[in-house]
Amino acid sequence: MSSLFSLPASWVRTLAGAVLLAAAAHALAASPGAAPASASAAAQALRATHQRMGAKLAQSGFGRPLQLDSMETPNGLQGDIYAVVDHALPEISAALKEPSRWCELLTLHVNNRRCRTGTAPQGGEMLTLFVVRRYDKPVEQAFQLPFAYRLGSATPEYLSVEMNAANGPLGTSNYRVTLEAVALDAGRSFLHFGYSYDHNMMVRMATQAYLATFGRNKVGFTVVGKEADGQPDYIRGTRGLVERNAMRYFLTLDAYLSSKAGAPAEQRERSWFAAAEQYPRQLHEIELDTYLAIKREDRQRDGAGR
Repeated sequence: MSSLFSLPASWVRTLAGAVLLAAAAHALAASPGAAPASASAAAQALRATHQRMGAKLAQSGFGRPLQLDSMETPNGLQGDIYAVVDHALPEISAALKEPSRWCELLTLHVNNRRCRTGTAPQGGEMLTLFVVRRYDKPVEQAFQLPFAYRLGSATPEYLSVEMNAANGPLGTSNYRVTLEAVALDAGRSFLHFGYSYDHNMMVRMATQAYLATFGRNKVGFTVVGKEADGQPDYIRGTRGLVERNAMRYFLTLDAYLSSKAGAPAEQRERSWFAAAEQYPRQLHEIELDTYLAIKREDRQRDGAGR
């Protein structure tokens, strides 16, 4: 790169999209009781979080019991979503404890064009996501994020999945993704999806430059005040960027869980798109027909699903 700000805006815009993968083990480590000694202790800790968030979840502005948190860390960005979902824990575990299932749900995101599972050089399972800088770019231009995949726990009361990638594109590193879930009753569960990643000073400054120019109208979900017309004034900048991508990825989880086993891929894609369009101010990027055509092309190319 010839200069600090020669980083293409489109790469910066989708950086957090790859960031999906960036994830929350870091967030868990930062909270009390973050590394419990057993699945039972982890389940108790997550239930305690649910109880503490009771009022926020009940009064959520998302129209459902959901809380979205974001922060800028000393080395990067972090996002966390907590939500009550109408799915039993065994159902969630069956849907999400295999890397291949994660490939199916992650490729619902408009910029994720391919996903492969395999064995890491040091042993263990891995998942590689192919992410393009903009949805209309060919998969040949995608950068790859290889994640070490680990099923931390899958008991009748608690599920934990972790994914970690040491290095990413454009000066990013330490991608961490965590999903944990605990049963609330026979038909409901409490989920925590988190992600974090680190970036160097060049990426930080380039991102800030993009958000101050081309991305100045992009907003997140946290309300920081009111506009002159009385409408909500949403957070902007890097936290807004993290919040948009955290929500996009949570909606991939939600759409996947809400689809019946063996459902056609296009059914899940339509569900994800409809959910994202509930928040057009933050998440609208593409029209439905274009989105479906891209995903159909990806499946035909890779022979993945129906």
